[in-house]
Amino acid sequence: QVQLVESGGGLVQAGGSLRLSCAASGSIFNIRHMAWHRQAPGKQRELVASINSGGTTNYSDSVKGRFTISRDNAKNTVYLQMNSLKPEDTATYYCYVGWGLVTSKWGQGTQVTVSS
Repeated sequence: QVQLVESGGGLVQAGGSLRLSCAASGSIFNIRHMAWHRQAPGKQRELVASINSGGTTNYSDSVKGRFTISRDNAKNTVYLQMNSLKPEDTATYYCYVGWGLVTSKWGQGTQVTVSS
């Protein structure tokens, strides 16, 4: 059974930083990509950043230059370093991992709240 455990969320002031972690464990092989999505109240879940098996990264325009996605292949862990946080970054952040041919799983979500 594959588990995704997220950590690192919290309450910060605007301009502050947080680092989110998502560790995958269990029977997981051939990871295709890892990503972070977020969902604010009343809005659809949106892609924030992703990293594929070759290390190529993609970012939402709203976070580019402020957030950095990275991974530790040995630990099957993906990170999201968030700097210069803004109130509009407030959301529940979800880890997403795809592996094998079509299998994927969401993390439980971690709350990020940025105050003015």
